[in-house]
Amino acid sequence: MFQGFKAFLLRGNVIDLAVAVVIGAAFNTIVDRIVSSLIDPIIGMVFMADSLDTALVVDLPGGGQLAFGAVIGALINFVIIAAVVYFVFVLPMNKLRDRVAPPAAETTPSEQELLAEIRDLMRAQAARVEIDTTDRPADGTHAVPTSNDSTPNEVSADDTPRHGA
Repeated sequence: MFQGFKAFLLRGNVIDLAVAVVIGAAFNTIVDRIVSSLIDPIIGMVFMADSLDTALVVDLPGGGQLAFGAVIGALINFVIIAAVVYFVFVLPMNKLRDRVAPPAAETTPSEQELLAEIRDLMRAQAARVEIDTTDRPADGTHAVPTSNDSTPNEVSADDTPRHGA
């Protein structure tokens, strides 16, 4: 029971996921600082608000609010996190994998190529069978001489001997 659980935990996907969660949490702090130190002051100058959370707020007649600035802030956070993860982790790992990866093995033929090859082999086999059967009489029999008889035995197309035919 524990062996299967251990194998599950040590699979590459689970470890990759755990690393991604930890790194994502670490980047969250960095992105929060970037937003609060750089983006919020710029938004404050443009929209006369302290942060994106308080910018572009639309009051609804029933007493609610639509916080478009908060949505824009969340989108900016996502784009920053995605860019950092891509340029710091994904891109370098892909380049490293390309350098380290063994040369591509011989490609396997496609299904269409295999079927064409089978068709050609069957045509060649049919041509050989046709050549073999051209020496037979029209009734599908051919003469096979025997060692103890002066008259040949006839053999039908299914190769069963017919004596005295």
